[in-house]
Amino acid sequence: MSQDLNPSPAAAPTPASAGAPSEASNRVKLGWSNRLLARPEFGAAVAAVIILIFFLIIAPSFRSVDSIFTVLYQASTIGIVAVGVGMLMIGGEFDLSAGVMVTTAGLFNALFSYYLGINLIVGAITSLLFCLAVGFLNGYLVMRTGIPSFLITLGSFFVLQGANLGVTKLVSGTVSSPDISQMDGYQLMSTLFAGSFTIAGVTVWNTVIFWFVFVALSGWVLQRTKVGNWIYAVGGNAASARAVGVPVKRVKIGLFMTVSFLAWFVGMHTLYRFNTLQAGNGVGNEFLYIIAAVVGGTLMTGGYGNAIGVAIGAFIFGMTSLGIVYAGWDPNWFRSFLGVMLVLAVLVNLYVKQLSTKRKVG
Repeated sequence: MSQDLNPSPAAAPTPASAGAPSEASNRVKLGWSNRLLARPEFGAAVAAVIILIFFLIIAPSFRSVDSIFTVLYQASTIGIVAVGVGMLMIGGEFDLSAGVMVTTAGLFNALFSYYLGINLIVGAITSLLFCLAVGFLNGYLVMRTGIPSFLITLGSFFVLQGANLGVTKLVSGTVSSPDISQMDGYQLMSTLFAGSFTIAGVTVWNTVIFWFVFVALSGWVLQRTKVGNWIYAVGGNAASARAVGVPVKRVKIGLFMTVSFLAWFVGMHTLYRFNTLQAGNGVGNEFLYIIAAVVGGTLMTGGYGNAIGVAIGAFIFGMTSLGIVYAGWDPNWFRSFLGVMLVLAVLVNLYVKQLSTKRKVG
């Protein structure tokens, strides 16, 4: 092998091999391409580029810098929660209550503060504690009972959805929260969670910055810390992880609470962006978070994926949801697109996982 890779000066190439790459060179090139294809985010990145070029061609209004930042804002409202959902899926679990929990967080803050006459900051902290308690309960029940997280969090979904509507109607007499724009603490909370700034005439929402921060933090945890190794381990094989000393219960409960925290964060943004909330909002968003993660290369079976892929999946959601509007199409087709993207992403992810497995074995 060493002679093939480093031929002596006296060795002249045969006519058949002259000018042709060696077998070893082909193996090196194939290995490099396989490593690239085996990246969880590779398929999503290719899809994002194709979709971006497509809408740049057919939708002239999509070409402005302001439109791109509007897309980023739209992506951030899904992408922030999708960061936690993606980590949870890598850990082998699902949370179907995340969508309505966003609305629960905002309603809790608004109703609690308005009708008890307390500062909105205190109400937001209380709302956070409540959301974390729901996340802890979801994780605890999954680990304690062995019931699949799909069913546990589906139950939480219905409980929260009913409470959102029932409590709001009971307290306010309507299905929407009161306007909080004149309450103590509003200016600070609005600036933090729903603020924006302008750069060269382009509006940048704070949520976009927070989204980037959360993605970077998630990527660091998953790739650079012991906790990240634990998350991949419990998602790949919880029994084996437990056998080597990984605290499976704490890891999974922590992941559920992470989803709850990020849902609370987006709930605060939604409340302080619009100053009021409809109690029925948020239903169906849990699927958007999952789709963003799956399109971004996260396997539904757990143990595979990364934060960058999930972020690209959310960006694809933002591009599509606004690109369809900019192109002048019927926005009802958006859901059909999501369905197609989900199926294609699952097929691509399985193929990429097979490549990754073959590379490791080889």
